[in-house]
Amino acid sequence: MITKKLYINGEWTESYSGKTYDVTNPATNKVISRVAYGSAEETKSAVKAARDAFPGWAALTAKERAGYLISLYELMMKEKEDLAKLITLEMGKPIKEAMGEIDLAAEYLLWNAEEGKRIYGESIPASTPSKRIQVIKQPIGPVGAITPWNFPVSMLTRKLGPALAAGCTVVVKPASKTPSCAIRLFELSEQANFPNGVLNLVIGSSKDIGNELIENPAIKKITFTGSTSVGKRLIEGSSHQVKKVSMELGGHAPFIVFDDANLEDAAEGAVVSKYRNSGQTCICLNRLYVHKSIKKQFENILTKKVKSLKIGNGLDESTEVGPLVDEEALKKVEHQVEDALKKGATLLTGGKRSDNKGLFYEPTLLANAASDMEISYEETFGPVAPIYTFETEEEVIMAANNTEYGLAAYFYTNDLGRSIRVSEKLEYGIVGVNDPAPTVVQAPFGGVKQSGLGREGGHQGIEEYLETKFVSIKF
Repeated sequence: MITKKLYINGEWTESYSGKTYDVTNPATNKVISRVAYGSAEETKSAVKAARDAFPGWAALTAKERAGYLISLYELMMKEKEDLAKLITLEMGKPIKEAMGEIDLAAEYLLWNAEEGKRIYGESIPASTPSKRIQVIKQPIGPVGAITPWNFPVSMLTRKLGPALAAGCTVVVKPASKTPSCAIRLFELSEQANFPNGVLNLVIGSSKDIGNELIENPAIKKITFTGSTSVGKRLIEGSSHQVKKVSMELGGHAPFIVFDDANLEDAAEGAVVSKYRNSGQTCICLNRLYVHKSIKKQFENILTKKVKSLKIGNGLDESTEVGPLVDEEALKKVEHQVEDALKKGATLLTGGKRSDNKGLFYEPTLLANAASDMEISYEETFGPVAPIYTFETEEEVIMAANNTEYGLAAYFYTNDLGRSIRVSEKLEYGIVGVNDPAPTVVQAPFGGVKQSGLGREGGHQGIEEYLETKFVSIKF
């Protein structure tokens, strides 16, 4: 089996120690690739390459940098099917969802190629006739980007797009579970003729690579998508050099169905939010609040939809729910379901491992959920939806906000006034009103509270990679 390599300063290289590891397909438990396993030393080399390449890359015009991003966008679209297949093989996502991810991932490059041309400064009226005051925006410098396995391509381009457009160079540490997706994207970047050192890829020890990115003074910013616990450690480590950070962390999204909602639409929205990517999504439904008066009716509609979902290998185009990413993830889901049932939840459907070979868990619905159940406050990352009931708007808003997380929230209503009131009172960075899939490249993505710092996407995303400089000229 050929070993896939790291990419440092425009060259593909094995790990300095010669160490490798195997990547398995969660749908079959079979080894699908062997990858070089890097550590701190390779990261030092990658950081040096990014530091050395930074002045030249930052000096290019925004239009010139956009040209590279557009070339990479075009190559991604040509390779769309192959990139999607890599996602499915490495983490199990159904192929149709994987194809959608590639579309979104490529759009982040195209969007930011244009946003880079709109990095505007200011001219401020001076206090005296002999002064001129200017505000300019400049790239922050080399960036350390750490990306997750659940959206292995779109989370990568959501960071690369604005960073590169702003004039930053990048060292990427992708998730060890999905390295081939990042490797293929970097192969395409090589075809797009990015200058050596602008893009660097180091795969391997999360601890060693992360520590080097934090401790190396040449890295001026850390951008991370992943768990809140890891994000906190990165923030703490970055504080010693006061590095700029942006963090897209965990979530525990409430999904509220009011008594005036269209129940068919709400149930379909719940399925889209919860069972997409087998529930392995930071913004997916974690708590489903249903008004007491419509509880039984809604549960019947939703249960029927969930029971109809097809489980299977993501390469089968009819598959709607693929496997979980690894055994640890599967055991976590099993534990949360068992804990909920012991504490009084009622199983409506699912509730066990699928008969399929591989790491599959049945799409599951739990009624009569309560706040003392682990699933009520621990992020699930699996295809399980607990249902709670409520009676008043004030009550459900309080329950929805009763969490350390604040990434995404959803609610369904046909009352215009309620749509405004509730969306303003929910303590979340993203709110979907009758919309289970609000993520788009042109809007800011990010959370409040312990769900993160900063925003990705929209015109706000590129600001995370810029420094604001005040220039006062006296003459």
